[in-house]
Amino acid sequence: MELKKDSNAVSIDMLLIVHSEKRRAAQGAHSDRPADPGAPPQRRGGFQGVGNGIRRWQKLEGNDLHGNLVEKQHAQQTQVITSYDNQGTQLTVEVHPRDAMPQLFKKFSLAKRLQVDKNGNTRPRQPGGKDTHAYPWDRSSLKSMPLDLRQFEKLDTYASQVTVKSGLEELVSDLLQEAHSDLEIVRAIWIWICHHIEYDIEAAQEKDRQAFKPTAILQTQKTNCDGYAGLFERMCRIAGVQCMTVPGYSKGLGYQPGQSFSGEFDHAWNAVFLEGRWHLVDSTWGSGLVDSSTSKFTFLYNEFYFLTHPALFIEDHFPDNKNWQLLKPPQSLRQFENNMYHKSEFYNKGMLSAQPQTSIIKTVNGKATVTIESCAPTQFMFMLNGKQEHGLLSLRKNGMKLDVYPPTAGDHKLQIFAKGNSEIYSSVLEYTLKCHYADMDVQLPAELHQPVGPSWFSEQMGITKPSHTEPVIYTSDGRCSVSFGVEEGISVLASLHGDDGPVTEETQRRYIFQLHREKRTELKVQLPHAGKFALKIFVKKRQEPGNYLFVFNYLICCTNTKVNWPVFPESFGNWGVDNELLEPLSGVLPANRNVLFKLKLHGIAKALVKGQDTWPLTLSPEGYWEGSCSTAGCREVYVMVLENANHSFYSYILKYQVNAQ
Repeated sequence: MELKKDSNAVSIDMLLIVHSEKRRAAQGAHSDRPADPGAPPQRRGGFQGVGNGIRRWQKLEGNDLHGNLVEKQHAQQTQVITSYDNQGTQLTVEVHPRDAMPQLFKKFSLAKRLQVDKNGNTRPRQPGGKDTHAYPWDRSSLKSMPLDLRQFEKLDTYASQVTVKSGLEELVSDLLQEAHSDLEIVRAIWIWICHHIEYDIEAAQEKDRQAFKPTAILQTQKTNCDGYAGLFERMCRIAGVQCMTVPGYSKGLGYQPGQSFSGEFDHAWNAVFLEGRWHLVDSTWGSGLVDSSTSKFTFLYNEFYFLTHPALFIEDHFPDNKNWQLLKPPQSLRQFENNMYHKSEFYNKGMLSAQPQTSIIKTVNGKATVTIESCAPTQFMFMLNGKQEHGLLSLRKNGMKLDVYPPTAGDHKLQIFAKGNSEIYSSVLEYTLKCHYADMDVQLPAELHQPVGPSWFSEQMGITKPSHTEPVIYTSDGRCSVSFGVEEGISVLASLHGDDGPVTEETQRRYIFQLHREKRTELKVQLPHAGKFALKIFVKKRQEPGNYLFVFNYLICCTNTKVNWPVFPESFGNWGVDNELLEPLSGVLPANRNVLFKLKLHGIAKALVKGQDTWPLTLSPEGYWEGSCSTAGCREVYVMVLENANHSFYSYILKYQVNAQ
């Protein structure tokens, strides 16, 4: 006898020899339960051996009202006998005709899985205390039992490639060729359904009951949630695994945050009995999704809904019977309606929690704040009413913070997306913002993209140790200086963006002057006027082709209405990485004036300033090129350098405009 780890089950390897009825009668053998002509027929879920010892259910006539399997008996054919003790232990054996060759079963299950009513009929055990999980979620696992998904890789590949040859029983038999435990049986069935059955939107809308039948589903490979659940249950029962269909309410297609649920149920899913406990699965939502705008279904496998932890499953599934929540304590319908709905991708991408925990947020002084905690650094983005505007999203090492400022009073739709390990942003949270007061003083630039402020992501992209760690910079005189370390081989580009005034596409980089000192980059910023501006920062690896990549931006705020700084001088490609400009910083020079120049230039032989005439710059003992230039009679002034003393070709490095007289 082989003892299983499950305390509720044992396995026996044996060969059973059965004598004919006549010999039994001669020996005085009697049935344990006398036959009653008026009694209803016994309903048994018998097992039949398959060539490789895999179990499957006998051919069945159907289900009774409680979903119990009704066996179809045939004279002179293999029969199935099931016996029970007072604790509901089940023993199932095959009885062959006298002339038939007895077969060796690899294993007979004596698991205490099925309850027996007073007539001996089997029925799945109802969920009880040992099936429940603590609520709220303890963050231990997304699953209701310990799983290493790597163990399913071979089985998943096999099950996803199995094709329908004839009927449901043969399909299950084919799937079970690589499944050697109840868990693997359930996994194989789950994978096959999720990769082969398409959600039938028309049948769901018309409530076509024919589309829910397993035979019809196999032919069309389409159904709705009732069909998914019914097919999953039927296949599990054929394979010898207890399974129930659970109806209820769901936060699925068309759900609006905070909505109420009443009337008939809108969804169905399954509970399966594994290793002595009930577990929850939803093959409808595991198979893919429906685009609400086109009403088209797309296969997109979702692991989240396989053996989901009940404390997470309750977020979007509310069963008709609270016992099927598998929670302690169970949640009320009102709690289900009011609780925050974290989409499956919220957990798939490593999120742990979000604040606030309600789906409807009331703004305070025109502002709403959302924070998310994640297992690992994650990229986020948001949309308010379909646009990436009116918010400040800053990344944190394990999460993010978002401040939203709705532009008008009323209701607003806030969506939050996360990237995770993939290159695709997925929707993870959705809120309804109720704004009674819009703060008109908070007008964020339309070009303010996400994220705002430096973070783990900017460090990953080669920008380290920033001088300003907060996302917002306040300046009273309209000037500021931002510096940060830059990794070897990284080039930095910056631009300034405002919603009005003289900042155009041509001048958005002229209000920033970039300097390099000892592996640090400094950005000197001068604002053209008071207001709010986005300082956007891009990077690029020098040796790689392609465009600069956006990394992050700062929000620069100035309330001084007297601010009116001009642009910086225009720099050319020969402006060295380590060059430094001390004066003049203004890109617009006064007319008819002598203007002082002071620069630190590396690796050059000579430097000069060219206006109406040419004025040479001299190298001081401190290492600066200095001199003066008259702006009389000219509209532009250039700084030029000679890199090689043996050559006579000068290169332009800076350009200044001269005010009109």
